[in-house]
Amino acid sequence: MDYHWYDIVGNIGVITILCCYLLLQTEKMQSHDLQFSLLNGLGAFLILVSLVYEFNMSAFLVEFFWLVISIIGSVKALRKKSTPNPV
Repeated sequence: MDYHWYDIVGNIGVITILCCYLLLQTEKMQSHDLQFSLLNGLGAFLILVSLVYEFNMSAFLVEFFWLVISIIGSVKALRKKSTPNPV
């Protein structure tokens, strides 16, 4: 088995997503935090990069929608952050 640069990139993406999930489960991060969505999106993007070179449709679909959902979460967190708090 050959191990290429894109395998490293994909593995970094997997580690990013798993660390994010660990932080969520240990309550070091909240699911509504911007960092949570950004890290998940970054992980999914890195895995998608690796899939460009070793394509797998099932993995592509999971990571594509993981990225889309992360973008939605990021936009939601940014909108919530920019909304002034009522006094």
